[in-house]
Amino acid sequence: MKLTRENYNNFLRFDTTMNLSLEGKYAIICGSTQGIGFAIAEELALLGANCTLIARNEEALKTAIQTLDIALRQQHNYLIADFSKTDEVKRVIMDHVKKHSVHILINNTGGPAAGPIIEATEEAFLNTFNQHLICNHILTKAVVPLMKKEGYGRIINIISTSVKIPLKNLGVSNTIRGAVASWAKSMANELGQFNITVNNILPGFTATQRLSSLVENIAKKGNTVVDIVEENMKEEVPMKRFADASEIAAVAAFLASPAASYVNGTSIPVDGGRTGSI
Repeated sequence: MKLTRENYNNFLRFDTTMNLSLEGKYAIICGSTQGIGFAIAEELALLGANCTLIARNEEALKTAIQTLDIALRQQHNYLIADFSKTDEVKRVIMDHVKKHSVHILINNTGGPAAGPIIEATEEAFLNTFNQHLICNHILTKAVVPLMKKEGYGRIINIISTSVKIPLKNLGVSNTIRGAVASWAKSMANELGQFNITVNNILPGFTATQRLSSLVENIAKKGNTVVDIVEENMKEEVPMKRFADASEIAAVAAFLASPAASYVNGTSIPVDGGRTGSI
């Protein structure tokens, strides 16, 4: 049978073995004008979710929401916030939760600049801690009361495989990502009783602007060309390629769905097998 939008929606609605439908659910997706965040917004919308995108560039936000699926009469909107300004994030999310339900929160923020940890400044650690862990905490505290009221909550943090094995030349990122993973596990332990799950996705090398920047930085420092750096990186991956952002989004969509109701407190690598731990 040919897969159409209509029979796909019927499958989501009526299949009792794996309920992936997000129809009637409200999702907040951070860092969602490009890369992994935008791919997640696309996937959640396709499954029926009403999506609120958060980023700092209003023009990019306007463009992004225009591309999201509305076949199930979803209503999408956006919030403008700079994650380097925690007070701004708090104000924006508190205004939002006064007017809207929230069932799904995707915590996703771009990583800090690459570099050896010994060369990192104290300010770099503090800024990254605020942008990642503190902003995650602000957003989570704001939406949890609504999730408790609805009896349904999915908090999904996009972090890094560095929480399993630290990555070369990403000292600040390795440190803060690990803190976020521990924060998330603690939150999962407390919130599970309310049917609110907290899970982490650990993307590997994913074809995004972030990866392109890292590759260019490595090539420049090594006095080589981008193509050689990319090929060397792909050789580290058993699947011998980079991920597409949609492949990360597919795992996020599953974790956001009713089908993942008993998955809680996990950190799931989506890295083509690159991470060298079980």
